Amino acid sequence: MTIRQLTTDLTSALLALYPEPEAAAIAGIVVEHLLVLSPLQRRMQAAEAVPEAVLAQVPALQSRLLTHEPVQYVLGVAHFAGLELEVTPATLIPRPETEELVQLIAQENQGRPGLTLLDVGTGSGCIPLALSQELRPTKAVGVDISTEALAVARRNAARSACPVEFEQVDILTQEPTSLAPGSVDILVSNPPYVLENERPLMRRNVLDYEPATALFVPDHDPLRFYRRIAELGRRYLRPGGSLYFEINEQYAPEMVDLLSGLGYEQVAARADMFGKDRLLRATWPA
Repeated sequence: MTIRQLTTDLTSALLALYPEPEAAAIAGIVVEHLLVLSPLQRRMQAAEAVPEAVLAQVPALQSRLLTHEPVQYVLGVAHFAGLELEVTPATLIPRPETEELVQLIAQENQGRPGLTLLDVGTGSGCIPLALSQELRPTKAVGVDISTEALAVARRNAARSACPVEFEQVDILTQEPTSLAPGSVDILVSNPPYVLENERPLMRRNVLDYEPATALFVPDHDPLRFYRRIAELGRRYLRPGGSLYFEINEQYAPEMVDLLSGLGYEQVAARADMFGKDRLLRATWPA
């Protein structure tokens, strides 16, 4: 069987669950992973035969994909900002919108020496690891409530050779101990922001597999994580330090009001690639 035929057959099988562009994208990811090819190499080598040892792995992977399990969990890896990261059901799968958040932070802080960075709700560690590669901070710390997620993040730091520290913290009731108050230049978080009442709108591959504690907030208190993290920012950010959030776009005006009310300056929501106000940045007064 050729690479082209394997990709076509897997795409056809996935059409039972996904529209054709998505099925084809998933099939391409699987084939590229199994053969250690880039997307361009897969297309250039489409007429080449697939080794039998590789073909033998396909049925088990296809069976898992047909239960709606995300391809990143099936393969155990996700690609984010040029990094190949381990992901498990203990961690959220990094999204393109979060890459945009990383790009915004990198653009605004490029060339600044001696930075200290804190990421709250780090999950797989994708944000501090990507920013460590971009900005080379003096100190980078990621905190999370999940022991399992932190184990994944530490393995990702080891495989990426990035000197990021990780600490278990329940951010609603605790504070990081590995950073001194007033020492942080960049505070970033992509906390839970999906409302419980939005569950029926979400797809099975998210609801059935990704960690609910990293996704959902109560309908009656949708800004609970943002409020707490912003309050911690008042204590941990240096004068002139920056706060960055990924947010639920329907609460962008409320988020601007929240941060402004807490004393932050230059508070602004930014549209993501889909035109949604998904990114927010603010500055603690100098």
